[in-house]
Amino acid sequence: MAETPRAPARVRPVDDGVLSARELYRFYRTDEEETLALRGVSLTVRRGETVAVVGPSGAGKSTLLACLAGLDEPSGGEVRVDGMRISHRPEAERARLRSRHIGVLLQTRNLLPHLSVRDNIRLPQRARGRRPAVTADALLAQAGITERSHALPRQLSGGELARAGLAVALANSPAVLLADEPTGELDGDTERLVLAMLRQRAAEGCAVLIVTHSAEAVRIADRVIALDDGKATDRPTPPPGAVLEGTHDAAR
Repeated sequence: MAETPRAPARVRPVDDGVLSARELYRFYRTDEEETLALRGVSLTVRRGETVAVVGPSGAGKSTLLACLAGLDEPSGGEVRVDGMRISHRPEAERARLRSRHIGVLLQTRNLLPHLSVRDNIRLPQRARGRRPAVTADALLAQAGITERSHALPRQLSGGELARAGLAVALANSPAVLLADEPTGELDGDTERLVLAMLRQRAAEGCAVLIVTHSAEAVRIADRVIALDDGKATDRPTPPPGAVLEGTHDAAR
């Protein structure tokens, strides 16, 4: 009896990344002085990947994140999200693309002081104009702060602020999550909880980029990019227990 031929294996298309930057430059001018914050930075973050960006203070890490998020315009080069160019567009268009595709967690925790935690989450969901894939209550539960849903930001501890800010960044189930020092001043238990949430988002297909000085955050990354004097280089992911240059352990 003839053997039934097997169907050919499916060939998956090459994934060029849901977030990509090509030859980013960023100049700042103050009076007669010029500062070159980014010098031809190129990077790609794929779906399901966690990338840590490390480097000394003043290396350009926060500038890079702002350009990737469309919060700042690069002086040269371009940024694409889900294949769409977000750079070199009017602010209104960048804001629209950001609300649909990018979640941003800034050091300021991106919470409006006059709104409760729940309303801070609901605000970007309403702005998008469609029913969210995940409710505010579900995000509060994931962050472990359900009981703080009606609290104002000033009533939260540092750890609660970090988790609430992350819930806001995840409000519209973004394809890309950008986090600037998400565990900067957290104790060990809260840091691990926040990092676990970031890894869970990556496991669900989100592209995650973390700007960090934390050794723990670097250890959970799939890939590390070192930024120094505005230039980027790939760095191998360190083994467990390694002492990492340019990082520090979060406050315990």
